[in-house]
Amino acid sequence: MKEYEVIWEIFNKCPRNQMRDVFVEEVETADPEEYVKHKFQGKDVSYEKTVLEDGTIIFDIQTSMIRQRCSFTEI
Repeated sequence: MKEYEVIWEIFNKCPRNQMRDVFVEEVETADPEEYVKHKFQGKDVSYEKTVLEDGTIIFDIQTSMIRQRCSFTEI
C-alpha cells in the first residue's frame, strides 16, 4: 500500500461564488482509482483520470450534477 495526501475539491455551482469546499486527508491505498470508486459508490458518477509528470493522480468527477476533483500525491 502507498500513502497519499488527498485533496478533495467540491466546486460551487453558483456563478457569482467561485469559492469551493476543500478537504485534505492522508490515506493508504493500493489503488487510488478504487478509492474514488468506493468513495462515490451508489451514485451517478463519471470521472476522468489524469496523471501529471510529477506523479500526481487527478480525478475530475461529475456526480449528481456537481463537479468535484480528487488529487492524489504520494507521500
